[in-house]
Amino acid sequence: MDFDGQAEVLLGVAYAMGLGGVIGFERELKNRPAGFRTHMLVAGAAAFLVGLGQLLMFDPRYQMETLRVDPLRLVEAVVAGVSFIGAGTIFARRIGQAVAGITTAASLLTVAAIGVSVGLSYYLLAAAVTLLTLLVLTLLNAVERRLPTQRGERGK
Repeated sequence: MDFDGQAEVLLGVAYAMGLGGVIGFERELKNRPAGFRTHMLVAGAAAFLVGLGQLLMFDPRYQMETLRVDPLRLVEAVVAGVSFIGAGTIFARRIGQAVAGITTAASLLTVAAIGVSVGLSYYLLAAAVTLLTLLVLTLLNAVERRLPTQRGERGK
């Protein structure tokens, strides 16, 4: 067993959880359906699955004839799983049938992508996307509230 590889994956999972927690904290402060813990877990799970896939790829116990590795399949699996979680955060309000939770679902997909980046050892990219996401969620929210809409609902 490659304990160094496992330790690297474990550290990556912790790093991804930390980055996911930054975004989740912002969602938590706004009382959104998925908050701090959910964002941490999604980012950590994504990093773990990708890291585990890399460990399997280089594990001498598996022969290339029996283990067919396609890194994009891991990413697809993460996206599919997170899509189910994201769908659970989206719902229609009874009054006016307005849809709520789309931004939180998008933030969950983003933290999954951040976790995938960490799992692939793109640490700087993951940190930069975390910062950009936080800026979008905070600064653009203030701008969006000031924009007029057809129904005049923003800013309320």
